[in-house]
Order: sequence, then C-alpha cells, then structure tokens
Amino acid sequence: MIDKTKFPDIAFRKHDHRRCQRQLLTEASQLCATRKLRLTPRRRQVLEIMLASHQPMGAYDILARLNRADSAERIAPPIVYRALEFLMAEGLIHRIESRNAFITCAHPGHESAAQFLICRDCERVAEVETSAQSLLAEADNLGFAVDHSVVEITGVCAECQKHAG
Repeated sequence: MIDKTKFPDIAFRKHDHRRCQRQLLTEASQLCATRKLRLTPRRRQVLEIMLASHQPMGAYDILARLNRADSAERIAPPIVYRALEFLMAEGLIHRIESRNAFITCAHPGHESAAQFLICRDCERVAEVETSAQSLLAEADNLGFAVDHSVVEITGVCAECQKHAG
C-alpha cells in the first residue's frame, strides 16, 4: 500500500503506477460500497481511464478513449458528464478549474479542500493535503460561508527542471 501521508506528491515521484491505480480503484470501490452507491461499469471505466496517469483529462478526451475502447457502441457526451458528476460528488475525482479538466482524487472521499501542484511542462498534477485551515478560519471570522475551495499552484516539477537545465 502506498502511504499517501508520507508521499502526497506521488505524481512527482517515481512509483509503481499500476499499484497506485489498483489502490485508488480499490479505495473508490470500497467507498461506494460503504456508502451503498453503485460504481456502475461505465463510472468505473471512466475512473480507470482517468487513473491511467497523473495528468488532468478533459471530458472529451475521456469520451474519445471510451469510444476507442467500445467501438460497437457510440457513447454520447452526456454519459461521460453524468459519470464525472457522480465521481466528483463522491470525492473520487476533482475538477482542475484552470485546465477545465478532471483528475483522480489521491485521497478518495476526503473532506478537506482540494489543493494542487500543477507542472506546466509535463502537466502532471499532485494533490496535496497541506492545511488550508488558516484561510478557512479567516473566512469564518469574516462571516464568509465557504461552499467550494480549490487551490491550484502552477510551476515546474523537479523532473522537468532537471531536463531543462
């Protein structure tokens, strides 16, 4: 099992990605079972496509991969959007606002605000668990009711810096 508390930035570290995929898929399945929700074959297929890398994917990229995988049936965009809505509502994926794309959640079902480090060169995304509590506490002190929070920090990962220099 990958200890995400020690390596929240797994996207930027060398790791056994197949193991990473299996672990996150298992956690997603268990979470749905615990919540008595159906991880339908299509929802699971969308999640598996997204788990292929640590890079965000647009809905139409996912749609294209679904249609390549299932050439007998043409899948329409609303099917992908419904699957994405379900996966987001259950905390299994996040929307990367600045990219209008989606990424799998490194911590399925967690309640904390999403925070991301995005490499502008390789486009890998790491979800980090660094606390945003001071910002949320300040919002609360101001009487501001936070209903959604996403922090996206763009830069260059260590691997891309190595190749550039």
